[in-house]
Amino acid sequence: MSKAGKPKQYDLEERTFKFAKEMRAFVSILPRTISNIEDIKQLVRSSGSVGANYIEANESLGKKDFLMHVKISRKEAKETHYWLRLINIGNDVQLEKEQKRLIGESSELTKIFGAILRKSE
Repeated sequence: MSKAGKPKQYDLEERTFKFAKEMRAFVSILPRTISNIEDIKQLVRSSGSVGANYIEANESLGKKDFLMHVKISRKEAKETHYWLRLINIGNDVQLEKEQKRLIGESSELTKIFGAILRKSE
């Protein structure tokens, strides 16, 4: 609850920004294998695109534009989930724990954008 006694609203723009920042911190400590270097590039792009497209949706010119950007956010969250699963973390237990947490967050974001689409269409 907020100080005014109203339910605290979670800011999805801030949540997606935090997700992209956490992704950047995660990739900065990953092993630099040839495949990881390429996968990391994709991971950074897709994770940042989730929030960027949600911001675009909130600044949309109409319902059709809004829905398109939310769909792109959902697509990018799914893509981020894919790249996270593909990343090689070696035998590092802490990296595996963080990878699983981020996979969970990408799944949650996918569900949230799906719910927004269902309610908006």
